[in-house]
Amino acid sequence: MESKAVRTLKAHVALNVRDVGRSIEFYRRMLGLEPSKVRRGYAKFDVETPPLNLSLNENPFGERGALSHMGIQVASTEDVLTLRERWRAAGLKTFDEMQTSCCYAVQDKTWVADPDGNEWEAFVVLEDNLPETAPCECGSSTQGAQATAETQTFVEEQATVETQESVETQESVETQAGESCCVTETTLKDGQAVSECVATCCDTTPLALTR
Repeated sequence: MESKAVRTLKAHVALNVRDVGRSIEFYRRMLGLEPSKVRRGYAKFDVETPPLNLSLNENPFGERGALSHMGIQVASTEDVLTLRERWRAAGLKTFDEMQTSCCYAVQDKTWVADPDGNEWEAFVVLEDNLPETAPCECGSSTQGAQATAETQTFVEEQATVETQESVETQESVETQAGESCCVTETTLKDGQAVSECVATCCDTTPLALTR
């Protein structure tokens, strides 16, 4: 009996997520498209390139389970970097592993992680079928790179806050100094009380304030 050919449409991945709303926002940014279906506790993304039916199912769980990671294999390092820049532009944190030995192949890759810690890699295989003696570094530097990136982000945010506070403090000091070193005299002009700076230690130009 002749077997019929199977028309394969696309791969399907179903993920358990703790908060479907947060996960929808992550995958909207990562994939660059809107979900094709959203229901209470459920969402589906139909991806054309690469062909993928990705569904998100809101279920409480403790650990990530047996899932290691997921990935998108591309044609070149340039494609890896292009995806990395798209993800960064969408506000996602990326972690690079270049010239790494993974799955007994030399690869360039970049990573993102969804709100539940599921990791996705965009990768290109540069050299394949390495011997068993070759070290396998699959994902070994991802967590370290993530921690470094988060620390750097925190340091930059703190520096921005401190700079802003310094500017505001300086402006306040200058304002107070300008007010404290000016001796004013109030007179009536055209029926209005006008205060004039008649002596100052910080500005040689009299300052007129109409009240």
